[in-house]
Amino acid sequence: MEQKTDMSLVADIEKDLRYISVIIKQKGREILSNYTITPPQFIALQWLFEEGDMTIGELSNKMYLACSTTTDLVDRMEKNKLVIRIKDTRDRRVVRIHLLDEGKRIINEVIKKRQAYLQDVLKDFSNKEILQLKTNLTKLHQDMQGK
Repeated sequence: MEQKTDMSLVADIEKDLRYISVIIKQKGREILSNYTITPPQFIALQWLFEEGDMTIGELSNKMYLACSTTTDLVDRMEKNKLVIRIKDTRDRRVVRIHLLDEGKRIINEVIKKRQAYLQDVLKDFSNKEILQLKTNLTKLHQDMQGK
């Protein structure tokens, strides 16, 4: 009987995570609608913001996109002065995508707006509940990365 309860709990958790993911995605798109970037461009900018310069191939792998799709994405971002292509100093055959100040500004603004939204959602949670949620989400994230 306990195994059924566990599976039922797991099913409930999976469902809640799926619904939360959809809400976060919708809210993120609402916030992005005030900017000149698309959701895939935001994801690319976020990777560059968090991990630094990378090649088209590296960015493609992070985003699970074909290199040709990522190239088109970077072309549009470069046209909008969000990123620039820079030749690697150690190997001139390698070209890295570098985040420009305008890209950093957009990422910072969007993340702050997303955090403000989450802060509003969490306003009825106690500090203890928020800390427990953060601890559990961090553990879940780490365990998922390991599998």
